[in-house]
Amino acid sequence: MLKKRIIPCFDIKDGRTVKGVNFIDIRDAGDPIELAKRYIDEGADELVFLDITATVEKRKTLAALVAQMAKEINIPFTVGGGINSLEDAKAIIKAGADKVCINSSAVRNPTLISQIANEFGSQCVVVAIDTKKINNEWMVFIDGGRTLTELKTVVWAKQVEAFGAGEILLTSMNNDGTKNGFAIDVCHAVCDAVNIPVIASGGAGAIVHFKDVFLQTNVSAALAASIFHFNEVAISDLKFFLKNENIAVR
Repeated sequence: MLKKRIIPCFDIKDGRTVKGVNFIDIRDAGDPIELAKRYIDEGADELVFLDITATVEKRKTLAALVAQMAKEINIPFTVGGGINSLEDAKAIIKAGADKVCINSSAVRNPTLISQIANEFGSQCVVVAIDTKKINNEWMVFIDGGRTLTELKTVVWAKQVEAFGAGEILLTSMNNDGTKNGFAIDVCHAVCDAVNIPVIASGGAGAIVHFKDVFLQTNVSAALAASIFHFNEVAISDLKFFLKNENIAVR
């Protein structure tokens, strides 16, 4: 059985780490590189950096930050936000990222998934799916959670796999920042629908929430932000707990 991964996530705005609740009410959480070093020391398996206000003008700024990260970080890291073309992806990979994460651009142009996969391999392409329950159906949102699409989450997950995505980062907007636990039902449904790794995101507020999502679904990793950023849970303590619960972690 593949060992489960623990992944801290950094929402980046103007070069700083920030965190919100339900995608709003954003507050500062510190310097991303200093936080990253701390998480590596604590045993994080991978890191995810998402530029939440990415624009064309900021692309060079983000690439410079990625290059700085690559010098300081010795574990795999994924970068997303405003990657709208193969050229954007090339710039981020060239700067030192191990994977790129695309979301709105994948919905608007699914062939972008294939283009990046063909250039760098599927293992370099993470498709983020922001999802929210609307009238008892999990639906896909884009534009940082501001725009509802007509896509049903499980259907879209199957499509991104078919286009060549190597991994899905699944965030429940209902759960994001609430610290009430991961959205077990949609994690379960997406994992059952695809054969690529799924990262659960949105809602982690206690150590037990990681146990729940690993035991009740087939997600390969769990991602969290605020509970790590604000020193509520140390990754080393989390891994110790999971091992004692007979959950195989790296």
